[in-house]
Amino acid sequence: MSTHAHRQQSTITFSRRELRDLAAAWVALGVAFTIFLAPGTLSGVLAGAVGTGAVARLFALSMLTVGTGFLLHELAHKLVAVRFGQVAAFRADYSMLGLTVLVAMAGFLFAAPGAVYHRGRITARENGLIALAGPVTNVGLAALFVPLSVAPGFPGAIGTMGIFINVLLAAFNMIPFGPLDGRKVLAWNRAVFAAVAAPTVAVALALLFGLVPVDVF
Repeated sequence: MSTHAHRQQSTITFSRRELRDLAAAWVALGVAFTIFLAPGTLSGVLAGAVGTGAVARLFALSMLTVGTGFLLHELAHKLVAVRFGQVAAFRADYSMLGLTVLVAMAGFLFAAPGAVYHRGRITARENGLIALAGPVTNVGLAALFVPLSVAPGFPGAIGTMGIFINVLLAAFNMIPFGPLDGRKVLAWNRAVFAAVAAPTVAVALALLFGLVPVDVF
């Protein structure tokens, strides 16, 4: 049971299990995004049609950018939850991580690595703000990657990928369905949901349909 004294708690701690789950989700997302961004990667490497150097480069980019976007997204959930006096921890969903990689092999993007679970007495507003913290963090990260995207070479590729991945993570998580953040935000405040979801989804669709080119090779 949550108490008033408990709601004042603001210590951030990570268990070994939580760190292990975060690492597993990070690697799985890196693999999934590498496959999604380079269709036929595995078969191409085996057939000698795709160089391992190009794949390694894309995997490194995915790990750097997905790692930043995913880890800070979940950390934002946890920080806000703890700020509201919750006991919060990330738990990976290993079956969904496997599905994420399989779906990427089929040419689709589906990222549901797990979630920050929190417990304690909470209001609808607080629950909405906890959910909103993740996508808003991704939007902020995408903006921070913009200056880097114009740099030449590998730094520019990191910037471009950083924009692409963080926009997609934000848009996907704002879908008002199931356990995704958008459902909790919509249940709390429709105006806030629309203000965040509409532009984020619009930019994500522009990236996916090539209206905004993304070239990481």
